[in-house]
Amino acid sequence: MSIDEVIRLLREIKDLGDTGKETVSKAKSTAKKAKSVAKKVKRAPSAYNKYMKKKMASLKKKHPRKKHAAIFKQAAKSWKRSPERKRSMK
Repeated sequence: MSIDEVIRLLREIKDLGDTGKETVSKAKSTAKKAKSVAKKVKRAPSAYNKYMKKKMASLKKKHPRKKHAAIFKQAAKSWKRSPERKRSMK
């Protein structure tokens, strides 16, 4: 259901008067949900996100018993020295 359809339904329900108060509140909540869904656009992952995903996977393979926090710390330190970081900062 598009936002325009929801708005049209709201107007029709308002014309009904007091008998449709409950329906109006449901329609309003549906319209709000439709607007929020329409606004959300997923951003592309940054160079850091891509690097960390790749590095974390390789480190977890090498060190399966190591804690996640320790592996993440190691990957973050390696990001500082990585050539991908230098390319992304240009």
